[in-house]
Amino acid sequence: MNEPLRESLLRQTRRHFLGAGLKGLGTAALASLLSPYARGAGAEPAGEEHWRGVVDPLHHVPKAKRVIQLYMAGGPSHYETFDYKPKLEELDGQDMPKSFTEGQPIAQLQGEALRCFGPQHPFKRWGRSGQEIATIFPHIGGVADDLCIIRSMHTDQINHDPAHLFMNTGTLIPGRPSMGSWVLYGLGAETDNLPGFVVLTSEGGGQAQPISSRQWSSGLLPGRFQGVQLRSTGNPVLYTENPPGVSAECQSEVVRVVGKLNETLNAAVDDPDIATRIAQYELAFRMQMSVPELADYTQEPDYIKELYGTQGGDGTFASNCLLARRLAERGVRFIQVYHRGWDHHGQVKRGTETTAKLVDQASAALITDLKQRGMLDDTLVIWSGEFGRTPMQQGNGGRDHHIRGFSLFMTGGGVRPGMTFGATDELGYHAVEHPIHVHDFHATMLHLLGVDHKRLTYRFQGRDFRLTDVFGNVVRKILL
Repeated sequence: MNEPLRESLLRQTRRHFLGAGLKGLGTAALASLLSPYARGAGAEPAGEEHWRGVVDPLHHVPKAKRVIQLYMAGGPSHYETFDYKPKLEELDGQDMPKSFTEGQPIAQLQGEALRCFGPQHPFKRWGRSGQEIATIFPHIGGVADDLCIIRSMHTDQINHDPAHLFMNTGTLIPGRPSMGSWVLYGLGAETDNLPGFVVLTSEGGGQAQPISSRQWSSGLLPGRFQGVQLRSTGNPVLYTENPPGVSAECQSEVVRVVGKLNETLNAAVDDPDIATRIAQYELAFRMQMSVPELADYTQEPDYIKELYGTQGGDGTFASNCLLARRLAERGVRFIQVYHRGWDHHGQVKRGTETTAKLVDQASAALITDLKQRGMLDDTLVIWSGEFGRTPMQQGNGGRDHHIRGFSLFMTGGGVRPGMTFGATDELGYHAVEHPIHVHDFHATMLHLLGVDHKRLTYRFQGRDFRLTDVFGNVVRKILL
């Protein structure tokens, strides 16, 4: 048999086997079952070894081992969260000074009369540190002494999808790795039984802008570093139980054949996607063992459920924060918890109050819970959106997109607590004191993980790529 015909038959045999032989068996889980029954107790799994990361040893002593990002998708207004502007309140309803807006990018307010729109909620000083936080966040205010609030963020992209892409990948070019993928590639994970990069989503309180899966894509990195989105309601992963009548021995025989076909084809065509598939099949089997325990919220004491305000598995932001803590303590390296509900082009007063109620308690609960468990010291928690909102009113009491200045906070993982860093001008338009670009944010995050952002690179098509491209400076003044 000539070589092209042999390869063609091999491909057809594999397609037929996967299409017909595994029908109804939940291939994502069942094709993974390279189980101990097939390999023998204590044997290493076939295929690629557990990924330990390319930064070994680390470039310097790390402060954080893992990252949990609470991603407020839609662009939370800094005027109703962490950046009180009394001058803007004083000028409410008056024309916006042209010295601020002339020549600046404006999203949907082009050609409109630009009028100042004062803060819609009162602020107060919280904790011993006296940090100013809007009163619609009483629980976050209660942990103010643990927070480093940054008021001088700025970014390059004024519309949601490209702004998400820029915040996640540091570039506007689709196909580049997300920051979670870079972290997993660089450091590996501390678990063999769960994905090293996990994404959770919830929504409510405002216009829920869509979130594309390319926000957690591995891009030009191998596919094994892509974020895995878990379900927020009920069981995080489907098909983790064996179908009726399918024994472990039967599964192991199925997987032995599938694994052999994959390895044979990979030897012939040397396709990295096949190697990734083999590794992911093995991970899927291990998840059959770990996911049911992960989703068993009966293990959580009542006081923890009361702290978060959820019984778990109900699809809320609170449930996802609780799940994020459970993932973190099981060795997941990077966890993103998206809440889609911060796009308030109208009625920003009512909208921010409603959305804040959905995220305030659980955000603070996660910080408190990690601290009680001794995990906050080596867990970097980030609360951020993709950009801020305008000091000018839009429509019926709303705010438009804004990129020249916005706020976020960080806590744990080597960040200096109880401080406010940076500032925008008196109307909150421009970041003027210690401006921090998204590239600086990425460089600082990697630094806290023990990684020099200039040295974490991946060579692709003759060029070395990195998360911060040719930019980025570590913001050392916020570090312990």
